[in-house]
Amino acid sequence: MARTITWIDTFSLWVGRTVCWLVIPLFMVMVIEIVALYAFIAPTMWAYDMSRFLAGAFFMLGAGYALSKGVHIRADFIYRNWPPKVQGMVDTVLYLVFYFPGLLVFLFMATDFAYLSWFRGERGMDTAWMPHMGPIKTALPVGIIFLLIQGISELLKSIYAATRGRWP
Repeated sequence: MARTITWIDTFSLWVGRTVCWLVIPLFMVMVIEIVALYAFIAPTMWAYDMSRFLAGAFFMLGAGYALSKGVHIRADFIYRNWPPKVQGMVDTVLYLVFYFPGLLVFLFMATDFAYLSWFRGERGMDTAWMPHMGPIKTALPVGIIFLLIQGISELLKSIYAATRGRWP
């Protein structure tokens, strides 16, 4: 169990460190747009779409890393006072009943969403640039897969806490 948890947490750390580099092109796109708009009075046709795409990819692909670091929103004002054994049991039940089934449904829907976008050659219709939507829609199922992988680690940690009375 410890080896699996360590491997998954290391994988999520690697993904998080890799995805964080998306901030650099996001900043670059925004700087280019601001300079083009205010210095040359010539806004770009593509910067808005690229900033949306990069921010969306940043959000979805980094979600598993965020889960591994415990920064997802959690209303734990009561939960934090419970003993680790009870916390582990509650987390185990919640992961099995809500987290995994919900993400599996979301994965099924997002995969179909991305596939249809590639298959139809879908293009964004809200700007004149009309970028291809397949790449950004593919970030959805990939991000969900990262969340499912990290969820396995979190489930194993909660099982450990439920059986041993302490968090690994």
